[in-house]
Amino acid sequence: MKIVVAIAFILILGSLGSALFYLMRDKGKSNRTVHALALRVGLSITLFLLILLGYKLGYITPTGIH
Repeated sequence: MKIVVAIAFILILGSLGSALFYLMRDKGKSNRTVHALALRVGLSITLFLLILLGYKLGYITPTGIH
């Protein structure tokens, strides 16, 4: 589960980086920035639901603050 979450974080950061790249390169003349940011939002929602499902199925357990 840790590997899946780490890969999802890397994909989210990659999508954010590509949105920045398209924003700087296209200067707002294309929709590639919007598509990259929409992909980032979709990946973030998917990651949240995956973590919630992992908790419900018992793959992730809370450890608390020590």
